[in-house]
Amino acid sequence: MATVEGQSDPAFKALKDFFQEKLNDDSELGASITVNINGKDVVDIWGGYADEEKTKKWQADTIVNVWSSTKTVTAAAFLLAHQRNIINLDDPVAKYWPEFAQNGKEKILIRHVLSHTSGVSGWEGGITLEELCDAPTAAAKLEAQAPWWEPGTASGYHATNQGAPLSEVFRRASGGQTLKDFIANEIAKPLNANFQYGAIESDWPRIAPVIPPPPPAADFKIDPDSVAGKTFINPSMNALVANTDIWRQGEIGAVNGHTTALGLNRILRAITLAGTPHDEAKLFTPETISQIFREQSDGVDLCIGMPIRFGIGFSIGGGGSAKSFDYLPQEKMCFWNGWGGSFGVCDLHRGVTFTYVMNKMGGGLIGNERSIEYCRIIWRLLREQEGKDGQL
Repeated sequence: MATVEGQSDPAFKALKDFFQEKLNDDSELGASITVNINGKDVVDIWGGYADEEKTKKWQADTIVNVWSSTKTVTAAAFLLAHQRNIINLDDPVAKYWPEFAQNGKEKILIRHVLSHTSGVSGWEGGITLEELCDAPTAAAKLEAQAPWWEPGTASGYHATNQGAPLSEVFRRASGGQTLKDFIANEIAKPLNANFQYGAIESDWPRIAPVIPPPPPAADFKIDPDSVAGKTFINPSMNALVANTDIWRQGEIGAVNGHTTALGLNRILRAITLAGTPHDEAKLFTPETISQIFREQSDGVDLCIGMPIRFGIGFSIGGGGSAKSFDYLPQEKMCFWNGWGGSFGVCDLHRGVTFTYVMNKMGGGLIGNERSIEYCRIIWRLLREQEGKDGQL
């Protein structure tokens, strides 16, 4: 039987026990969870198996494709680029990439792409896996198309294509440096964070292949001509592509990040703790982090179909989305997740950063039944402790 390994503060016993329960009943195959409070890892646990056949145990350094949790690191990179005056979040995309200013896209701002409000949430024509995995090619295929709605007026989740225009903007603004290299050298390396777009071949033995989610319900239908249909069906994603060589070799800044829960946490805690006495990284200034909380939209997302409040690069707490995410804190908070369940939450009010990665994907677009319950347990425990003495 797989047992939970790592270390956990006794105050979080209920979280560790629930994780063990999910391993025991096979709801969870393999996963890792990290909770950091004010710079201290109060939970850093992992367990289960890295393969479906249960022949290889999940280790502390097991990495896995985290799908759209990748977007949180891409957002962090753009925040840092903004802070260093490489780009400005309020600039038009076309300032750096003139060819993008076709068919009504000249007013699309960088922050619109980061907040899923650009009107360009997918590709108009077909795109192959080979094209998707090559960032310049994927970006070039967006140049001629028109927005699918008025930019800046609503969100429509940029599920797969968000990384392509951002990679192209960064490459041009930086004089040729790739976003992949910038993240590796300026974020992952200084933070000692086990994160990369794709994975270098020497790391492939550490990868836990993803297990696809259950198929959608038989009565599930999506209009292929709707914004949601055009976004999610092109390309029609089979989760098993994440286990291919071409995926691991590509730069897909929306969906092909590989990491551990601890690696992702080390990046996101730099956001949570920026400017506080607990901020050892000192990567971001408080002014930079304030950009995240500039509301860009608050309403029913045109692709996901539920109320989501977007700041720049993250969903943010409060607004019309509060009921959608009642398992999350509603004070100053930002988060995002990945297809199948991976999750990252920055609770700036409490100085808490939670991250979770796994190989067995669940259903739904926002979290899975396990990650949602992990969140419920964590913030219940935090609130209970606040009610006692305010200390963990």
